[in-house]
Amino acid sequence: QVQLVESGGGLVQPGGSLRLSCAASRSIFSPNFMGWYRQSPGKERELVATLSNSGRTNYADAVKGRFTVSRDNAKNTVYLQMNSLKPEDTAVYYCNAVEPGYIYWGQGTQVTVSS
Repeated sequence: QVQLVESGGGLVQPGGSLRLSCAASRSIFSPNFMGWYRQSPGKERELVATLSNSGRTNYADAVKGRFTVSRDNAKNTVYLQMNSLKPEDTAVYYCNAVEPGYIYWGQGTQVTVSS
């Protein structure tokens, strides 16, 4: 089992920035992906960004050029740097880790973009 603990959410004004962090309780077995999804009220959970252990990234079109996913394998941690935030980025953001045969989710952290 892997526990994922997110931090860094909060309230930010439009155009602002936030950085989310997600720490895993142990190393993720390879091959693997770590990344972020989000869910707004009344909508399905959607992919934001993922990063494989080999360095391959995948971004949702809505966040390309504004968000950057990165990871520190020594700390078992994945990050999401969010710049130029928009009100439509408001959602609960969930950390995700995938290793052979297993998928793990964090508890979620609220990001609210509002003036």
